[in-house]
This record gives sequence, C-alpha cells and structure tokens, in this order.
Amino acid sequence: MGARLTIGEFSRITHLSIRTLRRYHEQGILVPAEVDPATNHRYYTPAQVRPALTIKRFRELDLPLADLRRFLEAGATGRNEEGHSTAQQIVVAHLRRLEDRLGRTQRAVEALREILDPRAERAVSLEVLPAQSVFAVTLDVPPGAGLSWYDSAMRDLDAAAVGRPVLPPGGRYQHTLFTEGHGRATVYLPAEGPLPPEAPETVRELRLPRRTVAVATHRGPHDDLDLTYAAIGSFTAQHGLRARDLVEETYLVGPRDTDEPDRWRTLVAWLITPSDQGDASRDREPFGPSERFQERTSGRTSE
Repeated sequence: MGARLTIGEFSRITHLSIRTLRRYHEQGILVPAEVDPATNHRYYTPAQVRPALTIKRFRELDLPLADLRRFLEAGATGRNEEGHSTAQQIVVAHLRRLEDRLGRTQRAVEALREILDPRAERAVSLEVLPAQSVFAVTLDVPPGAGLSWYDSAMRDLDAAAVGRPVLPPGGRYQHTLFTEGHGRATVYLPAEGPLPPEAPETVRELRLPRRTVAVATHRGPHDDLDLTYAAIGSFTAQHGLRARDLVEETYLVGPRDTDEPDRWRTLVAWLITPSDQGDASRDREPFGPSERFQERTSGRTSE
C-alpha cells in the first residue's frame, strides 16, 4: 500500500493528538488507511495529511460535525460538479455564520467600550409627536414567537398600502414584549385611508394621537438597542417623568432599505404621561417642535 505512517508519526506531522485521531476514527470522519487486525494499530498515508488538516481547521472554526460529514462525503463521492457544489455550499454557509458571529462580537466590544466610558452619552430629548394616520396590524405576541409576527404584519401592511407613498414603518409595543418576551404589539405604516377593498383582514385604519415622548435616534444594528433604551429610561427617571407602558419605534432606515446595518436608523420613543398641571403646557411643545419628527420621517435618509 506504499508509505504508511503510525498514528504517532501522523500525529507529529498534523499536530493532531493521538487521542483526537482515535476520536476522529470512532466518529468516522478520519478513518485510518489500515488497521492491523492483530494489534489494532492504526496506520495512515501521506495522502491523508491534507484531509486531516482540513478537518482540523473546520473543527477549530466550529463547523458542526454533521456538516463536516456532509462535506467529506461530498468530496468522497467523486470530483463531479454536484459533489463540488455541495461542498462549496457547506463552506460558504459556515463562513457566513462565522462572519455574523464576528460582527456580533465586534459590536458587543464596541457596546462594552461605550458602557465603560463615563463620558459616553446618547442624546435624548423630550418632544411632542404629531397625530398621524396609519394602517396598522395589532396582535398579542406569545412567548417564544421570535420575529415572525413582525414579518407577517409587514407583509399584510405592504399589501394594504400598495401604490401609496412609501414612508418609514413603525411599531408600538408594550414594554413586556422586551422584558418578558410577550405582549401587545401594533405594527404600522403611515398612510391615509380608506383601506382598499383587497386589504388583508388583519389591517385596520388607526389614528395615532398627539403624544409626548422621550426620544432618541438609535444608529446602526439593533444589537446594542438596549443602550438606547437605557439612555431613554435614565433620562425619564432623572427628570421625574412617568413612562407609559408603551414604546414606539420608527424604522427610518432599516433592512427594508439597505443590507448595510451600519446605515440603519431607528427612532425610539418612550411615551410619557404628562403631569396633571403640565398637560396643556407640554402639548404646547416647550420640549421640542413636532416638526423635527415630521422632518426625520418624511425622507429615507441615513442621518
């Protein structure tokens, strides 16, 4: 069978421990070229060095064992186009997962640096948002629902608003949706009625009232959205404001507009209950003109 290497020699060449090589044999992902039936000694060939190093790299990169087996089987079925395509798909999918993980890690590091920097502060202001007509889908989000409910609501809203001016979508959510994983949600698209006859049954016309909010613009992906929520919550506490059990998010620039998360802009607004003596005066806007909100939401800019 030509040159053969003992398991010790193969270990020295590949820097895979003997214990690891035995485990790979048991798992069927790197089978020795020969096993002596009398002594059970394992022998490898020089041709197995490259596959061994490939397996080693894939495992260092946390490729799941099932995917690794599929990759090796695709290579073992012959060097036809189908096998090569399958192997490539496995590699590309895993590299994409690694890139996503790296991106999350980098954003977590950036968020931690901001948290640890006493000078870092996210800008929060108190404003009055104008009344607004919208098409809306309201639902009770159950525990563990993920984000499929949002995608479904947006599909219905898009179907109802077809042919109308495209304005940034938004949502009104109970705080329990974030703190407990379930709660009431209203997803909306700014639009003047009436609803078209072919609109999905889930969609209704809704008039959002004029409301006082503590507001901040979140920049970038939503991994560190909790920092913006923390800034708004701290602002309301420091100013003795009473937050209602509702938060609004307006997706000025989001995944619908660009696949570059760094360009996303999300307006986060905590609804505030005005004090008894300040109701009228607050609604006369000493806290910031509602025109600022209209200016931000009228165009799909990245700033």
